[in-house]
Amino acid sequence: MTNKYDEKLHKEGYKVIVGLDEAGRGPMAGPLVVAGVALPEGIVIEGLDDSKKLSAKKREALSKEIKEKALAYKIVFISEKEVDRINVLEASRKGMIEVLETIEISYDLSLSDAVELPFENNIALIKGDQISYNIAAASILAKVARDDYMIKLDQKYPEYNFKKHKGYVTKEHLALLDKYGPSDVHRLSFKPVAKAKK
Repeated sequence: MTNKYDEKLHKEGYKVIVGLDEAGRGPMAGPLVVAGVALPEGIVIEGLDDSKKLSAKKREALSKEIKEKALAYKIVFISEKEVDRINVLEASRKGMIEVLETIEISYDLSLSDAVELPFENNIALIKGDQISYNIAAASILAKVARDDYMIKLDQKYPEYNFKKHKGYVTKEHLALLDKYGPSDVHRLSFKPVAKAKK
């Protein structure tokens, strides 16, 4: 992908731009993870793209490069309990606000992937991870952090095979949920989990 969108904003005078994205809106287990990244103006990172278009190996390599080259980055975890309490969209919003309030850099503008935020210096971009370099970088950090977390959860709950499906709704995950019932890290507000609990 090109960096045209962000470069246009830099030319308009926005020096430091933070891109925001999340991973884990769809899964029925595990946390929602939100990341924010501010990349230097004019940077080129070979292969940077929407995390969903990349292999796990490529995402891991890019995650390391992004962390090394970013002006600043921040990763926030929103627990499955909080997702149940306030819903996935509000959990995404909460995570993005927390990132912006805690990232260790002064920024001029934030770009969020499709989530409206209560700040004047924010633009919510539909399919932002496909047009903004900073959002694409954030999508990669969030996805890699969440996948790593789910692999660790697999050691605690091996019966659900989290390392394979990362908590997403797959045929195998549904069958295991039906067999063992929900764990402490399943999202009880999600229909398949609520159904399995009965």
